[in-house]
Amino acid sequence: MSGVTRARRPERGGRFRRFLERISSSEEELRSADLRRDARSAGCTPISACADRQIVRVAGTLRTVTLRPRAGVPTLEAELFDGTASLDIVWLGRRAIAGVEPGRKMIVWGRTTLQHGRPVIFNPTYELRPFEEE
Repeated sequence: MSGVTRARRPERGGRFRRFLERISSSEEELRSADLRRDARSAGCTPISACADRQIVRVAGTLRTVTLRPRAGVPTLEAELFDGTASLDIVWLGRRAIAGVEPGRKMIVWGRTTLQHGRPVIFNPTYELRPFEEE
């Protein structure tokens, strides 16, 4: 083959490989992938990339919402999951916030801090998104 180059065939299996990955993945993996895609499309930082004392904008779904007193002050705590990691959200002096409940999608802005190795945002600015549809 002196001087003759062969055209490379396009990569096989791109779409088919994604299809196989999708049908062989667990439901939790699929939800995590959807959450990562939603956060990326909203222009948010992945929670796994959040550093201590950094102002971030993150998006995800609330896994848990609990009322827990801190030093005698009522606090509402929630766990936000974006498909990469979880982040704790704490509203000081609040017993409840309308619409803040498990399954709710949110976009949250604030400064992160690390407590016991987990990122936390206190009294964030937030935007409620529609519930996940089953």
